[in-house]
Parts: sequence; C-alpha cells; structure tokens
Amino acid sequence: MKVIDHINESKSTLFSFELLPPLKGSTLQTIFDTINPLLEFNPAYINVTYHREEVVYRPSSNGTLIPTVLRRRPGTVGIAAAIQHKYKIDIVPHIICGGFNQLETEDALIDLDFLGIHNVLAIRGDADKIVGRFEPKIGGHRYAVDLVKQVIAMNHGNYQDETLEKPNPTKFCVGVAGYPEKHGESPNSISDIQRLKEKVNAGADYIVTQMFFENKNYFNFVKACRDIGITVPIIPGLKPVSLKEHLSILPKVFNVELPQDLVKEMEKCCDNRSVKEVGVKWAIEQAKELKKAGVPSLHFYTMGKSDNIARIAKEVY
Repeated sequence: MKVIDHINESKSTLFSFELLPPLKGSTLQTIFDTINPLLEFNPAYINVTYHREEVVYRPSSNGTLIPTVLRRRPGTVGIAAAIQHKYKIDIVPHIICGGFNQLETEDALIDLDFLGIHNVLAIRGDADKIVGRFEPKIGGHRYAVDLVKQVIAMNHGNYQDETLEKPNPTKFCVGVAGYPEKHGESPNSISDIQRLKEKVNAGADYIVTQMFFENKNYFNFVKACRDIGITVPIIPGLKPVSLKEHLSILPKVFNVELPQDLVKEMEKCCDNRSVKEVGVKWAIEQAKELKKAGVPSLHFYTMGKSDNIARIAKEVY
C-alpha cells in the first residue's frame, strides 16, 4: 500500500519511523531488534535510509595515505525486502542522488518494483565529507527534484533505455524532504520552500520534515508551504535527544536549533541516562501537541535505537 493511501484512508494520526541499515559486518537481527519493540503501535510504514560511499584514507606500507572508497551501511534494497517480507509492513527505502548515476538509480528502482516495494523517499543525500560540498557522480543527479522527475518518468513508462518496447510503468509513491528551519545550504527559507514546491510540482506525493524541537517551527513551515501553494501532506519528523553530545552534534549536522529550555535541562544532567529522560519527556510533549493538531503521521528518527521511541509512543498512541 502506498504511503499517500495510508494517509488518505486514515482517520487518525499514523505512526511511522526510520531505520539505519546496520554497519557492514552486522546481521539483519539488529534491524529486527529495533523494529520488534515498536510493532505494538501498528506502524503504517517504515523508512530505510541509504548512505552514499565514503572516502577514507588508509596508511600504506611506506606511510603514505591511500584514499579508499567504501560503503559503511550497504544493503538498503535487501533490508527493505527482508522487512516487508517478515513483517508485512510497507517499506519506504530512500533513493539518493549521491554516488549513483541515472542508470544505477533506474536499476535500483527496477529491483524495488520487482520486489513489490512501491514507496520511495527521493533525497539528494549528504555532501562529500572530504570536500565539504555535494558533487554528483558523472551521469547522476545534482538535485532531488531531478531524481523525483526520473521516478515519475518511470511511473509513466519512460525508462533510460529508449530501445525498450512498451516497458511497464512503475507505480511508486514518492516522498521528499522538507526543512522547517531551512536546508543548511539554502540562502533563506523562502528560497528553500520554493525548491520544495518544485519537487512537489515534479510529482512528489508528500513531504516528511527534518527533525525539529519546537513545534512552532513545524506549524510556521506548514503555513509557509500552504501560502506558496503546496497542498500535499506534510509529516513531522521527530528525534528525541538521547546524548549530551547532541547539544553540539544536532545543530551542526542537521542545521537545527535546540530550544533554550531543552538545553538548560540537558546541561543539568550528570550522565546520558538523565539526558535520555529529558529527551523522552520533551518528545512526548511535542508528539501530543502535534497529534492533537491532526498531523498525518508522527515519524520518528530512531538512529538505530527504539526503546525511547517505544516509551514516547506508549504515551501518545
């Protein structure tokens, strides 16, 4: 079932969450262990992230550093298939621009279509950590809007290989990312929302937001989207704080601000167990207010941990 159909057919706020593929060398059981505590809340769908290749420098025998390209978290397509097969829950694998050319993207989408997975989240992906900016692979997409256009083209039976005779159209439901506090590379919020509208105009069915810690940021973002003519559902993404290091990591990596009241409570904590409690309580209040406002779904970023998400869901659902 498509995410947009889940939203349109539901009379209440859905529950969903995002998973990280396990690090290379781990087993699929690590994913199942994250999912199992959340099953009682009837997740409508589960997102699985995709991570581009990284360049790491390893010392050679003569002491020089040799660049090596690797993927630390491979297997998104396989993981998505395994989860959907085991749990019979709709899966939303992420499809990214970074590290893929258009033919490789098409192959991944064909594999997903064969597997009966008809939901994707189309995003650009992270900038290269070495050069500090995003560079597409030769023949790949620079912007998420172009990735959306490729998926929608396949939905109309238009593949990269023009020699195909009457290729079957795919039927993907496409989600895209939105940023209540703007994308870190956007010059301003107005420009950022305009780029978002382009993705919706290209065929995106819904928007899921980056994490935020003040609900007013989400509500203001939704209003700004509606004012510019964006009408698709906008799903809030929530991430409970769980480590004191998040005080510096989250603003830097995700371009979000932490409210001063939350920061003060975290600074009082003597260990990460206390920080986690603060994070859970804060997220419960966020989730309750958002649910009361009638948001389509509450989408949680697990970052590989689900015990705190389960505690929040127990208080909200």
